[in-house]
Amino acid sequence: MHVKRITALVVAGLASMSTLTAGASPTHAAARSTSSPAAPVGDSAAPTPLPPQLVVRRRSASTAAGYVFIAPKGFVANGPEILDDRGRPVWWNPISNGDQATDFRVQTYLGKPVLTWWQGTGFGGMTHGVDYIADTSYHVIATVRAGNGLEADGHEFLLTPDGNALITAYQVVPYDLSSLGGPKDGQVIEGVIQEVDVATGRVVFEWHSLDHIPLTDSYIPVDSPYDYFHINSIELDSEGNLVISARHTWTVYKLDRRTGKIVWRLGGKRSDFSLGPGVRFSGQHDARAAGPDTIRLFDNGDDASPAPHVRFEPDSRVIWIHLDASARTATLAKAIAHPDAIAANSQGNAQPLDNGDTFVGWGNRGRLSELDAQGSLLFDAALVGGDTYRGYRFEWAGQPDTPPLATARRSGRHSTTVHAIWNGATAVASWRILAGRSAKSLRPGRTVTWNSLDTAITIRTTPRLVEVVAVDAQGHVLGTSAPVRVR
Repeated sequence: MHVKRITALVVAGLASMSTLTAGASPTHAAARSTSSPAAPVGDSAAPTPLPPQLVVRRRSASTAAGYVFIAPKGFVANGPEILDDRGRPVWWNPISNGDQATDFRVQTYLGKPVLTWWQGTGFGGMTHGVDYIADTSYHVIATVRAGNGLEADGHEFLLTPDGNALITAYQVVPYDLSSLGGPKDGQVIEGVIQEVDVATGRVVFEWHSLDHIPLTDSYIPVDSPYDYFHINSIELDSEGNLVISARHTWTVYKLDRRTGKIVWRLGGKRSDFSLGPGVRFSGQHDARAAGPDTIRLFDNGDDASPAPHVRFEPDSRVIWIHLDASARTATLAKAIAHPDAIAANSQGNAQPLDNGDTFVGWGNRGRLSELDAQGSLLFDAALVGGDTYRGYRFEWAGQPDTPPLATARRSGRHSTTVHAIWNGATAVASWRILAGRSAKSLRPGRTVTWNSLDTAITIRTTPRLVEVVAVDAQGHVLGTSAPVRVR
């Protein structure tokens, strides 16, 4: 089953709660993001999971426009989350039952902006999952599954201009590993690329690492199953060919998109380019074409293996590598690192922004940063208690097609705490509270500034009913909740 009304699920869960704490952001964990909400959370239940907390350590008026997009992992409830630069949740799609989400971002599908993410289990190993596409009202409008008996992996979900999706998959293959010191009846995990027609689910291109990359190219110790390759990103370059990253061979490959043949290798044991000073990278993620002759990647800086780590750089960094195809040389064009010298042993990404800044997700360290063209830190935040595979900044206009929700509870002899909740509504600038003894006698009271998807407001009265009205920056009404009884 897939998500029909993500916002409706979260709002339904909020409405079911009988206890709300002032200043909190209560939510409802929808099991596996299906169309059927999980059991309501009430007074006697365990504490309701809150959206994972993003602690903002630095922000600046000079950052690029847009929200922060993450898919937190390692929490009671995980899931895709949009936040502002103060760390306030704007939209959250909580998932449970052991599921995780990865690679949550804005892409374009059929000419329109959409949200995309992978959701499933086993991320980092043998995964089982589905890729989702949701519209600006948070309806899932398409899902992408791997074909030919494989499962979609969470490392990459890239939509192409022609309505296809490039996805990763891992496959276990029986393999004689005795020549490498492993078992004769061993297994190898190969990396697979599929290009899938989103509308039909048809696989139009498939590539297997074992057809092109020998096990001896890997840097990690032999084990069974042997994850020798570990593909973790796919990119379309300016020629329409594929640039991919394999963490365990320390190599970026360019593939012919028609034939699957390797055009060149950058890095690793068999690089087709000689690496200039500062170019050598290891355990890398998120290799992208950053121009006709430039590759940008997140260099984790270690061997990314179960064995003791061998660091080649004192910290992880983002590097831009210029390729000279005729001379077959690779030179370091630019490098940026976090001033705190962050060393991420896994995960990570770097996103170019329209103003020339770079937004960086520091992998398993749970840090997110924006740095300007000179490498100066403009924005810095940390996830408390978990991490996110990638982090992004995007402009986004979300408008749920469900109304806002109000809840209210007496918080003193002469006061009431009202929660104005509208998950994913990005245009709300303020909330207007209406209160009275009946639906016909509701009168305007306080107006307060929006303060997260759940804005808590205290009014100095104890009415029987309240209603909340969402207002935009121009004073236009965006939505009105149903009147609710004060408890």
